[in-house]
Amino acid sequence: RRGDGQLPVERRLHVPPVSGGPEGSEFVIREAGPGDARLLCAMGTRTFLHSFAAPNDPADVAAYMASAYSPELQAAELADPGVTFLIAASGPQPVGYVKLVVGTAAEGVTARQPVQVERFYADVPWIGKGVGGFMMEAVIERARSAGHDGIWLAVWEHNSRAMAFYERWGFTVVGRQDFLLGSDLQNDLVMERLLAD
Repeated sequence: RRGDGQLPVERRLHVPPVSGGPEGSEFVIREAGPGDARLLCAMGTRTFLHSFAAPNDPADVAAYMASAYSPELQAAELADPGVTFLIAASGPQPVGYVKLVVGTAAEGVTARQPVQVERFYADVPWIGKGVGGFMMEAVIERARSAGHDGIWLAVWEHNSRAMAFYERWGFTVVGRQDFLLGSDLQNDLVMERLLAD
């Protein structure tokens, strides 16, 4: 971080608060700050376990969780100028989050200035309540406003629900990459959505 506590503009997505959501609810989204490390750790742990604990070996899941979701690691990622976390909330309640990364592109990604969606999770009680669509709209809006010409992500080949969601949002499979869950080498599909001018 620079001395003023702000990330360099060219290395992050500018995220003013926005609101929206299904009828009867209102979601807002904001950019996470240094004080959100524990929140991201707790929500990340909860959502990852909900999505991936059952179909995987508990030892592999535990090893991955220890390496990926500690408060210290979340704090370091929040300080990384190439990383932006967005937190969606309903009132005071956090309901989901997105981790965006610039400066990376998997093999098969064709955008020249892409942004990666490295994590994209609605919190467990909010799955199926419109949070995912709201967050994806925010990601697309922010990517366009920051001059990115594409968005890419990797999704586990057995996560059919997530793949269907991304396909509804215009993502297509452009490649494959490895993902190491503990000691289990798994196969992820790389998906990309190009952003028209």
